[in-house]
Amino acid sequence: MSQANDPFREIREKEGVFVCQFRDGKVPMILRHREVKAAAKDWLAYSSDAPFRVPIPSEGDMRSVRQFPIETDPPEHTEYRKIVEPFFKRPRLADMQEQVDALIDELLTMALGRESIEFVYEFAIPLQSRALTYLLNVPESEAEEWIGWGMHALHDEEGNPKDSQLEVYIEKQLDKALESPGEDLFSALTQAEFQGRPLTREEMVGFANLTFAGGRDTIIQTVANIAAYFADHPEALETLREDSANLTAATEEFFRYITPLGHIGRVCPHATNIHGQEVGPDERIALGWASANRDPEVFESPNDVKLDRKPNPHLAFGAGPHICIGAIHARQLVRRFLKALCHRVEQIDVLEKNELVTSDYQLSRTVGYDLLRIRMHSR
Repeated sequence: MSQANDPFREIREKEGVFVCQFRDGKVPMILRHREVKAAAKDWLAYSSDAPFRVPIPSEGDMRSVRQFPIETDPPEHTEYRKIVEPFFKRPRLADMQEQVDALIDELLTMALGRESIEFVYEFAIPLQSRALTYLLNVPESEAEEWIGWGMHALHDEEGNPKDSQLEVYIEKQLDKALESPGEDLFSALTQAEFQGRPLTREEMVGFANLTFAGGRDTIIQTVANIAAYFADHPEALETLREDSANLTAATEEFFRYITPLGHIGRVCPHATNIHGQEVGPDERIALGWASANRDPEVFESPNDVKLDRKPNPHLAFGAGPHICIGAIHARQLVRRFLKALCHRVEQIDVLEKNELVTSDYQLSRTVGYDLLRIRMHSR
């Protein structure tokens, strides 16, 4: 499993903040768990009401619309979020859980029946894409197009913007929903209201844009990292198999340890000072999720995977009013994937791998794989 490194360790302990050079400028990154969590909750001092600037680097060259609800603040954020919350609660439905179990079983049967598979593109991306159709309540056949987008919907693996394929697709689906409404997300957006008025077309596209771009690589890289981890630590899979009560704890620990989304941006409406770093009005800071999740003041042996770690107050899904709306879905997928591995897989061998290293800032952090060829052995 990649991601054993903690590039922020010394800076976190000494400074608590790292002035990081991103592609679009220098941004102070808060590193310590307590301070990251507090800033995530304080939307008045650290605002998300900043179109295209919540992601760092900015995404103005990757999309034409503000993402909803993430790029708004309360109370508007709360009202926007309620529009799509029913879909993100669908993983609690027994029918969807059965669909996810059947999907994972199908993909594992495929993997166990072959000499090897390239896990990222043949397992993790289809899992993420097809499970998303259940979440959005659209035909599963729609996933075929999404699978073709690869790891990211907005950019390639080097961070270069893709063409407007995602927004073209969203516009088409909204047009279809207007002509023939159903019970899917696109239909819900065309019928939704905000503060007593219908959503604008830009708002509809912004909601859907975030839905497709927001948690894609989180699930893909978490699942890939898990497969690689059990290849390197077969005893851990056996331990989890013997004590399935730890499936939930193991799920949370993998999210903490991997943290594919290493940071997120906030904009300061007023001048502030962070550990001696002056931040002017309308300038950005970054919340360092990955650093916070390795803070030894909160996590004992933070660079070790402890599948029974409790408590585990990780920030992989953020904190405060902007906590990830897709967390229930991500947790369900990973927990049910772990359960299926315990029941069906005896051993995993890594045959070939190419680690994926972030290139957004000067401290490199390995987040997963863009190639992971493995062989799975059946129980």
